[in-house]
Amino acid sequence: MNVKVENILEVRDLTVKVGDRVILDSVNFDLRPGESYIMFGPNGSGKTSLIHAIMGIPPFEVESGKILFMGDDISELSVYERARLGMSLGFQHPPEIRGVKLGNILKTCLGKDRHYSFSEEEQAMIDAFRLTEFLDRDINVGYSGGERKRSEILQVIFMKPRLVFLDEPDSGVDIDSLKLIADELQRYLEESGSAALIITHKGDILNHIKSKYACIIMDGRNHCFNDPKKIYNEINEFGYAHCVTCNIREQNGWTH
Repeated sequence: MNVKVENILEVRDLTVKVGDRVILDSVNFDLRPGESYIMFGPNGSGKTSLIHAIMGIPPFEVESGKILFMGDDISELSVYERARLGMSLGFQHPPEIRGVKLGNILKTCLGKDRHYSFSEEEQAMIDAFRLTEFLDRDINVGYSGGERKRSEILQVIFMKPRLVFLDEPDSGVDIDSLKLIADELQRYLEESGSAALIITHKGDILNHIKSKYACIIMDGRNHCFNDPKKIYNEINEFGYAHCVTCNIREQNGWTH
């Protein structure tokens, strides 16, 4: 898949509310093809709310602004329609789904029925994710944190999305699983020309993903567009409030 656009995603003055409460206020950024972007922020800052709003997941309602995907305004589309266009979300806590086998959901992600036999390349990917023995098991039932995240990311990659949102993929994951997830995601982005927006608290994924762009979400706004490791070091040394007050900004292609 070769994406021939300047920006895969453009978020323009996006204000989002739940009920009568505004939770995101005039958020702006672009995501370019073939790149991964990092988003930091304290608990309750609006990070997860932002990606859920972009995906169209209730109860988040766009009060004003626009969401442009591949140049088209998708602000009024349903979550199903956005997913069909090529947007995918990896959850922070992938849920258990009893009665649905991992092998069958992987086939669905590939657009195949349950009688389909994986190709050599697809089976090699399943083996690389160390999930072959899980194919006949219910999704995430009895899985460890690392196994859940490996399963989630493999499903995402099999869907071949143009845009990937990952909510704290480094949370509750062992080092080996995190490196595998990051390496395979990086390979997919480079080969497909897709883009990824990755939310992180711990910053561990920065050791494995090749990302040049990051920002901080705080108080429902995005701040401090800069190099991911530079922002992460500032957060660890001085805290979020200091970073936002100093308003560290070097565009580096991640537009504000």
